[in-house]
Amino acid sequence: MFKRVKNKFFRYFFITVYSLILLVCAVQLNFLWLFGYSPTKKDILLPTLRVSSELYTADSVLIGRYFEEDRDPVTYDSISKNILNALIATEDVRFYKHRGVDFIGLFSSVLSTIRGDKRGGSTITQQLAKNLYRTRYNQSQGLLGRIPIVRMGVTKFKEWMTAYKLESKYQKKEIITMYLNTVSFSNNAYGIKSASLRYFNKQPNALSASESAVLIGMLKGTTLYNPIRNPDKSIERRNIVLKQMQKEGYIDGEQYNTFSKEPLGLNINNPDREGTNDSYLRAAVQKWLERWSEEQGVDIYTAGLKIYTTIDSRMQQLAEETVAKQMKGLQERLDNTWRDEEPWRDKNGKVIPGFLEEKARKLPIYLALMKEYDDDEEQVFQLLQKPKKMKVFTWTGEKDVEMSTMDSLKHYVSMLNTGMMAMDPYNGEIKIWIGGINHRYYKFDHVNQAKRQAGSTFKPFVYLTALENGMEPCDTYEDKPVRLDFINNEGEKEVWEPKNADWSFSYRNMSLRWAMARSLNTITAQITRDVGWDKIVETAHRVGIESHLESVPSVGLGSNDVSVFEMVNAYATFMNEGKRVDPILVSKIYDNGGKLIASFQTTEKQVVDPENAWLMTYMLRGTIEEPGGTSQALWEWDLFGNENQVGGKTGTSSDYVDGWYMGVTKDLVAGVWVGCDEQSIRFKNSQTGEGSKTALPIYATFMEALYKRPELGVTEGKFPDPKVEIEKKYNCPSPRIRIEAPNDSITAEIDIEDSDEQILITLPEVDNTEKTEIER
Repeated sequence: MFKRVKNKFFRYFFITVYSLILLVCAVQLNFLWLFGYSPTKKDILLPTLRVSSELYTADSVLIGRYFEEDRDPVTYDSISKNILNALIATEDVRFYKHRGVDFIGLFSSVLSTIRGDKRGGSTITQQLAKNLYRTRYNQSQGLLGRIPIVRMGVTKFKEWMTAYKLESKYQKKEIITMYLNTVSFSNNAYGIKSASLRYFNKQPNALSASESAVLIGMLKGTTLYNPIRNPDKSIERRNIVLKQMQKEGYIDGEQYNTFSKEPLGLNINNPDREGTNDSYLRAAVQKWLERWSEEQGVDIYTAGLKIYTTIDSRMQQLAEETVAKQMKGLQERLDNTWRDEEPWRDKNGKVIPGFLEEKARKLPIYLALMKEYDDDEEQVFQLLQKPKKMKVFTWTGEKDVEMSTMDSLKHYVSMLNTGMMAMDPYNGEIKIWIGGINHRYYKFDHVNQAKRQAGSTFKPFVYLTALENGMEPCDTYEDKPVRLDFINNEGEKEVWEPKNADWSFSYRNMSLRWAMARSLNTITAQITRDVGWDKIVETAHRVGIESHLESVPSVGLGSNDVSVFEMVNAYATFMNEGKRVDPILVSKIYDNGGKLIASFQTTEKQVVDPENAWLMTYMLRGTIEEPGGTSQALWEWDLFGNENQVGGKTGTSSDYVDGWYMGVTKDLVAGVWVGCDEQSIRFKNSQTGEGSKTALPIYATFMEALYKRPELGVTEGKFPDPKVEIEKKYNCPSPRIRIEAPNDSITAEIDIEDSDEQILITLPEVDNTEKTEIER
């Protein structure tokens, strides 16, 4: 065909053009899989970034991010002119003159390279093509990519083609914005916003010329010119960028002299960035969204979502401040309990031999040293006893200390931990979530991952089962020794003889409400015997406990392990008229364009008769209102204004290993657990270690602070009235008697549970008032 063209010049010209067209088509179509992937028209029209997803509270406070590349795109107007000028002066001075590929600049770079001044010839648009479509990576290469020199030629040609496509579709300011949003700045900072916050704690529109030069200078080598790792090299490179800016007229000589003498001025202590990838709440939401992400085919790490939780940031802050203050005091109490003694003890109170060494054997450093020193454990433990500089977590802040690995291990295993959760019992929205004392040092979440013996906080499920079996709150049982014979899981006969917490028996008849209020093991055990422990297990599962429960006589005393999450959910069923709700942690999800793509509401199911549910809230109030109620320590806090009503239940597991408090009010249900992760480390006695001394103060202090913030929606007031007729007798005769002075000006109340033959009441002297002696 080309032979018909007589003129040799035109003939070669047409051959060249035709060959070029064939080459473009072959590359674009990946002919015979020779050239690898090339961006399509759709790719160019809809370029996708691997954008981090952001996590917000219900009141729109950013609390975390999910990312593979920490990237937060910004618009052109949000970028400082200093950044744009530094980038163009250094990377592509003819950016506004070329159409994607700058052959003049390419020829200039070749000449500079020959002279010994190696410079790249890629334009900003070409670099964007590489960043967006990863044209240089193995997955983009075809069969020709196996040939080194040919591979580079094909890659460059594809970058040129892609650069031309980008220039034909987008304006220059869009291209430079996309470039700055895609480029890496090391330290897991992708894009100009992440970089400006990471290194200078500034938004990208506030960067100075000197700061801009530091960041743009990193693009030549993010490791070599990293201002944190190599500050001297970073300053050197910054000044080169500043010189280029002066050369291109963006700054004058005087400014260059001033800027080039400035220190780096880094500010890497941005609190908004530090906590974004290290929190219990972030991990909990990730787990909560696992099924949704899989069903929707959405990767929360790259999709750029805006995820809104149900957490109220103001409540969360109050709870975190309360936990920090209370746990600091509890830790001091535990430390004083043991002082210089080893705290790891068996059931008999004896030191567990080799405890710390056994823990050390599970450490990565132990395994590494054993490999290095040919399994010479004696030498390895000598090294583990050698002091070295390290940072440790304490309640007075992170401390630089000189401590051995073994001493560090002792420090961490002896720390008390906690889990706390609160939710709206009516709509299932979780309002606070505290998974532990510090996520950086203790990753295990004590709200939904940790499961511990519930102790007496499990007893309400026994009393609910009693109500469901026809009993009434005023029905009575005698507080007396109990002996239960039963067959265990191995088919063997066993005898169980539970004791009360104080190891005494009053031999008095007590109503169900009073017995639950005083948390008497003997009466709880009798009810368990009468209703059947299998039924108690079924009741607990029905109202919200999902963990496996061993059906044994002691089930009602909380011998099984459960989570704070489950207990809060179960207690919420009482407040919600017997309707069990599914707790929700995420309310709404928006895509990268701001479109709502998912919303979540709770589901509810009637699992308890409304009459029995209301009676259970009345029973829970009894722990405060009945004589000797285990929640009466709450009176020490300012919680009972405006006729406010609070219900709750303390819980303590065997040997004071776990302390619990479950609290209910008309607006909120909350649960608190306190204990050491190592269950062999615990308090010594009830005065220091029971739930009323460890977990209850955390709940009470939090609620006291919360009631001072009525704008948060939790206010004082009475429990809701029953919405159904209460047919069972519940207003039991009071175990108190009332004495009034003759002039009705002074009253006194006493508990009739006193065992003395006589009770002497002495009233203050007023007119017509004398000492009154009353015989029982």
